[in-house]
Amino acid sequence: MKIGLIGLGKMGYALAQNMKDHNIDVVVTNRSLSKVDEIKQYGVNGVNSVPALINALDDKKVVWLMVPAGDPVDQMIDTLVPLLKAGDIIIDGGNSNYKDTVRRSENLKAMGIDFVDVGTSGGVKGARFGACLMAGGSSAAVKYIKPILKAIAVEDGYGYFGPSGSGHYVKMIHNGIEYGMMQAIGEGFDILKASEYDLDFELVSKVWSNGSIIEGLLMRMMHQAFSESQSLEGILGKVDASGEADWTLAEALRLKVSAPVITQSLFARYKSKDEAHFSEKALAAMRNQFGGHKIYKA
Repeated sequence: MKIGLIGLGKMGYALAQNMKDHNIDVVVTNRSLSKVDEIKQYGVNGVNSVPALINALDDKKVVWLMVPAGDPVDQMIDTLVPLLKAGDIIIDGGNSNYKDTVRRSENLKAMGIDFVDVGTSGGVKGARFGACLMAGGSSAAVKYIKPILKAIAVEDGYGYFGPSGSGHYVKMIHNGIEYGMMQAIGEGFDILKASEYDLDFELVSKVWSNGSIIEGLLMRMMHQAFSESQSLEGILGKVDASGEADWTLAEALRLKVSAPVITQSLFARYKSKDEAHFSEKALAAMRNQFGGHKIYKA
């Protein structure tokens, strides 16, 4: 089976290399053709347009999208639909909102085209050497592409979770959990830094990455960051929130499920972007008013 992959960002590029390593016949294209030329050097078949990619595939087309969530996915689907026929498969491997996935699946189903959502985790290294994949969609379509999914996934890192949207739903909750875990790790090192001990954070994170209860990929990434800079020099403490935790929180509210850790970790990211720190100014002003506490002037 041939597969077409559209989108050679960091994750898409790594997935294409992963497929190539597993002898999967992959054809790629990208908006910036320099990336296509670059990956050709690795032996991946690259073409200069979406129509050329479709023409290079088998009669039953399988197209994997690795484009940003939102409008870019809809726009790419609009580009693909006239080039596809009933029985073909589109895979969305990005971080799309599961509600968008359900909508897209229903629209494509009316045309006989299957839409499979594949939540992809593990970072760039995982995409390159063994991803964690969470699939949703019709059982027949997922069964057809399962050999590819199993081949590029890390051992025991693939699962089929049910109808359209379920793969992206599981990935959404996964990312909400990730926010909470990352926040806890950051806060832990903040306390260590404030302590009276002159600690080697690279060593701390190395030890915690080997045999501790909190070992794992995030801690190993923290160790790598400290191995590059003990003080994380040049990194500003501003953290983007890319959307998945917002959706997770909205789902918790819809289902009336308490999720305080995920909520606070999301709000902490919002706060990290607050250059004015107005709420802290308000707190200082109130403390001064009721207790005469000192105000620090800018």
